[in-house]
Amino acid sequence: MPNPFVPGQISAGHDCAHDQKCESLPVSEPIHPIFDPANLTDQEVSRLRNLEALAAAGIDPYPARVKRTHTVADARALFDRGEAGDAPVTVTGRIKRMRIMGKMSFADLEDGTGSIQMVLRKDSLPANFYDDVWKKLIDLGDFVGATGPLVVTKTGELSVDVREVQFLSKALKPMPDKWHGVRDQEKRYRRRYVDLLANPPVRDIFRTRAAIVRALRDFLDAEGFLEVETPILQPLYGGAAARPFVTHHNQLHQDLYLRISFELYLKRLIVGGYDRVYEIGRDFRNEGVSFKHNPEFTQLEFYEAYADYQDVMRRTEEMVAYVARQVTGGTTITWQGHTVDLTPPWRRLPLREAILDATDIDYEAYPDAESLAAEMRRLGHDPDPRSNWGKLVDSLMAKHVEPHLIQPTFLTDYPLDVSPLAKGSPDDPRLVERFEGFMVGMEVCNAFSELNDPIDQLRRFIDEAYRARHGDEEAHPVDEDYIEALSYGMPPTGGFGMGVDRLTMILTDTDTIREVILFPHLRTIREGGEEDEGAGDEVPSAQ
Repeated sequence: MPNPFVPGQISAGHDCAHDQKCESLPVSEPIHPIFDPANLTDQEVSRLRNLEALAAAGIDPYPARVKRTHTVADARALFDRGEAGDAPVTVTGRIKRMRIMGKMSFADLEDGTGSIQMVLRKDSLPANFYDDVWKKLIDLGDFVGATGPLVVTKTGELSVDVREVQFLSKALKPMPDKWHGVRDQEKRYRRRYVDLLANPPVRDIFRTRAAIVRALRDFLDAEGFLEVETPILQPLYGGAAARPFVTHHNQLHQDLYLRISFELYLKRLIVGGYDRVYEIGRDFRNEGVSFKHNPEFTQLEFYEAYADYQDVMRRTEEMVAYVARQVTGGTTITWQGHTVDLTPPWRRLPLREAILDATDIDYEAYPDAESLAAEMRRLGHDPDPRSNWGKLVDSLMAKHVEPHLIQPTFLTDYPLDVSPLAKGSPDDPRLVERFEGFMVGMEVCNAFSELNDPIDQLRRFIDEAYRARHGDEEAHPVDEDYIEALSYGMPPTGGFGMGVDRLTMILTDTDTIREVILFPHLRTIREGGEEDEGAGDEVPSAQ
């Protein structure tokens, strides 16, 4: 039977699954340039020939199933308990190393639980298999099943004394260099499967990420929160200052938005009678990328009735400390050479005080955008002429305060201008009861006492709509249904949002978000291998 992966054996444009006469079709052009020998290395051509030879020998190179009796870890545990005896086990995995020595060979077999040595003797295997198949047609990276009793070699290595080998999957690409792995960063992210294959520490990062998410859930579940799911496709976006991705539902003839936040839907659930809810899921923001931004990212949000932002601060520091203990074993961690202590309580610092200390600007002394921008220019700053007063304050924080907050710190009491969903401060009408949490020089969370006055909320939405009409692409749209929900009454509520990716960066000591997202967004590769010039890195203007 012709091999569909070998160029020249199948005519282009034919599908053997639907054409039983495929074997007699005349040979023409290769089925795809991917497998054209002209585009392949010598190693890749050799592997394709080995694939064809396996099929010619009657060996299915991609069987549908295998009867595995033990994982590698289970086989090792069986031996350690003294229960192995002479009974054969069947382990499966990828061949990571081979040493062929005449009539005897050694190979390392690796699955997701560990690795174990295979010992293959010519006389212990089916006739001709060792010389004609094992020595000639098996390559590093191939998947096999190995059956035989567990033994210990003269060097003390636990091994499978192989009596039977089942071929499971042929690797048509050579494995990455075992000494150097994959060093090119862009290639690592673009072909993450090769990165994971070559660099075991990268696999560990994503095991840690899974443990972080699990610990977040465990903490919130134990505190009586209900995990829920809210729409990703939304008729109206909201809950954050960001530009959305737009899509279209063909049958309904309706434009939809990928959500930028869970917030407004989760607060609808508080209106509906739930006291504590949370969601962990994906958000999508149509903005630039940087070491801490990816257009698609994982967010945790929770909302708690009868709580305010002070209560949420306490819950936040307790939750992060709990996750650190579960994942790292303690609350003191190291990030890029900095020792960071996550033990509660964290420092509380009013935003006004933090900016004054860092820039010598008391923004309360400059009550409008024009005067604040003038003072910023006088001191050598370069304010954005399109920014309102609140965004100028936020820019001072982002540029001059945030990078220096290494230890966990809550900046509190933010301008109303940049917080359209937060409850106003009873002490200052220009401020809201909001905090952002920072550590290792970046924001990790954002929270506030939620605005539950529908009239005040509508007024703020209208102000945002005015800004949108005057060019603010991140202004919050007017959500009339959300106003309708608030009109049924929402109790005093504390709300919280945190980027799970950033928390993972901190707890795994990695310095870019791309290291903790399995498949981060990258530039488009155009024909000829050049990158799209319009897809460069930039820092988004808002979270």
